[in-house]
Amino acid sequence: MTDRPTATPSSKPRTDRVGIVFVLVSAVGFGTLGIFGIYAQRVGLSIPTVLTYRFLVGAAIVWIVLAASDRFRPLRGRTLGVAFALGAFGYATMSGLYFLGLEFMTAGMVAIVLYTYPAFVVVLAAVVLGERLTRRIVVALALAIGGIVLVVGADPAGASVTGVLIVLGAASAYAAYIITSRTVLRTVDPLVLTAYVLPAGGLTFVFISVLTGGVVVPTTLDAWAVLIGVATVATAVPVLLFFAGIERIGASRAGIASTIEPVVTVALGAILFAEPVTGVTVAGGVCILLAVVLLNRR
Repeated sequence: MTDRPTATPSSKPRTDRVGIVFVLVSAVGFGTLGIFGIYAQRVGLSIPTVLTYRFLVGAAIVWIVLAASDRFRPLRGRTLGVAFALGAFGYATMSGLYFLGLEFMTAGMVAIVLYTYPAFVVVLAAVVLGERLTRRIVVALALAIGGIVLVVGADPAGASVTGVLIVLGAASAYAAYIITSRTVLRTVDPLVLTAYVLPAGGLTFVFISVLTGGVVVPTTLDAWAVLIGVATVATAVPVLLFFAGIERIGASRAGIASTIEPVVTVALGAILFAEPVTGVTVAGGVCILLAVVLLNRR
């Protein structure tokens, strides 16, 4: 493997711009997940079926990209076991609860509430890893909690208490996934880890599908379009672009740029499904996004 050329001062701004574009497009892709979830409900696809195709097809695409690069390094032993557990339990739990939340709330509401996960990350980091809670972190947590209160109060029908609790469960599961993966990412390429996490998550939903009647093979073009969209537009492509962006601008800046994700979901929900967007909802979303920006500041 040859050394990468060092960026010159004149090429650095261009590299930054490309990295930011990658992360923004990635966030748009991730922001379509809830939209595809609504369409999946409309064409009669079950949650286990959607997530089985999402993880397995998405994993196949990531593995193809890895096979064409020089980044792949096989995982073994404890690292392999942790990667499997991250997918089969951590990421699978988050995805399952996310889609279940769509049964109770609009896609925009689900996206906004899910984006409280950075707050769960800092709390878990303080409790599990002993990281210090600074004044900035406390302010960010207050903003995140205040944002949830505003979102729920803005549209009690669109953001039911049951739905909020389910999606908060998804956010906490995602936070646990991130905290656990930190130890693995010290020695493993994030894209390689994802290549193991996705198929492990897929196996979980294959198992669930078998218990609940088996994975359904779609018989209509609409159903296939939803499944392919979930696996590519909302999973594989944004994953690849996000990692490409991180390489160029770093994790902190990428985290801040990706905060447009819930904004995309809310906008698409309003345009495609006429989901209500009130001033109070927007204020709640802004509070949550400000919390994320604060948590990503160095």
